[in-house]
Amino acid sequence: MNDFLSRTRATAAALRDLFPETPLQRNDFLSARYGAEILLKREDLAPVRSYKLRGAFNAMRHALAVRPEGRAFVCASAGNHAQGMAYACRHFGVRGTVFMPVTTPHQKIDKTRSFGGDEVEIVLAGDYFDQTLAAAQAYCAREGAHFLSPFDDPDVIEGQATVAVEILDQLGRAPDLVILPVGGGGLAAGVVSVLREAAPRTGLRFVEPAGGASLAAALAAGRPVTLERVNSFIDGAAVGRTGDLPFAALRDIDPAQVLPVPEDRVCGTMLELLNVEGIVLEPAGALSVDVLGHLADDIRGKTVVCITSGGNFDFERLPEVKERAQRFAGLKKYFILRMPQRPGALRDFLGLLGPGDDIARFEYLKKTARNFGSVLIGIETTDPANFPALFARMEAAELDYRDITEDEALAEFLI
Repeated sequence: MNDFLSRTRATAAALRDLFPETPLQRNDFLSARYGAEILLKREDLAPVRSYKLRGAFNAMRHALAVRPEGRAFVCASAGNHAQGMAYACRHFGVRGTVFMPVTTPHQKIDKTRSFGGDEVEIVLAGDYFDQTLAAAQAYCAREGAHFLSPFDDPDVIEGQATVAVEILDQLGRAPDLVILPVGGGGLAAGVVSVLREAAPRTGLRFVEPAGGASLAAALAAGRPVTLERVNSFIDGAAVGRTGDLPFAALRDIDPAQVLPVPEDRVCGTMLELLNVEGIVLEPAGALSVDVLGHLADDIRGKTVVCITSGGNFDFERLPEVKERAQRFAGLKKYFILRMPQRPGALRDFLGLLGPGDDIARFEYLKKTARNFGSVLIGIETTDPANFPALFARMEAAELDYRDITEDEALAEFLI
């Protein structure tokens, strides 16, 4: 057994003082759909509803072994890493300071505070994460505290690797394929390092947000690179730059094994798991399940493990998730419609709608001294094929319209 695998097994044993193994559950619904044995490694059922507690615990454990007295820990996070560190601080009885952006929702602040108790102080600093990170690092330099990286730390990577050790022990054999989400790369680096030694024939697929594909960019460049722009919707995995240490473990993987997931598509997966299976996942937590359809031909008859990495989902986001899922499925569109300013014009337009079409949004302000006015209109339908028929009727009626559903700039301001 190599040193990393041996250390990871020791870490997994130490974790049992904190929480039991997260379940490895066969999912009958997904297994029947894909003709495979689909198992979910339920990291969303960890005490802080994500795997991040593993790395935080291990990094603290090692730091305290070197200097047990007077050690204080700091992190910059508005999500799962903050909650993992807070929980570990309370477990070890050490002081922790969590820096969060000023814009962080109160739900996340309160949850982090509840996990950390009296051991953790929360500091709100900066409107953007880069500002928050700078404030945290300045605090560490000033106070001599230990900065706890979410992924670019060897002890954090080792802690996340315990997920792979548990999978092998719980299954009792090596699976054919493991699918896992990628953000900064700590989980991926840890799992890869374990499986290369203990299960070298197990295939791997790495899933990242299409709007934050930092691992794919790093593999293409041969080094970690900073993305110019990141879509933050899948906030648990939307990272602008892969960590240096994780990339050292991942640099030799086949780029074809890295799969991008559209942000709107994962919303449909989240809703299906919630409605059919009663499983609550955050966007990043659903990434591994989302790509099963893409891999359907490859996984038939095989044993596949999907790591559901987190379940910290704020249900206030549910309307947005439903909206995104409908748009991706082609069931909802938004238009700017140029409508004649005359009596009966709206009634004429309504007559063009089919039996499966429903107006979900309508905004119109009559303009004086104009022949036409603009309407922002949202339409939901029961079948994507209904929209081409509606467009044909609108064009036959000589209505001028513009589909803004995929126009990101206009949609952001108007929708």
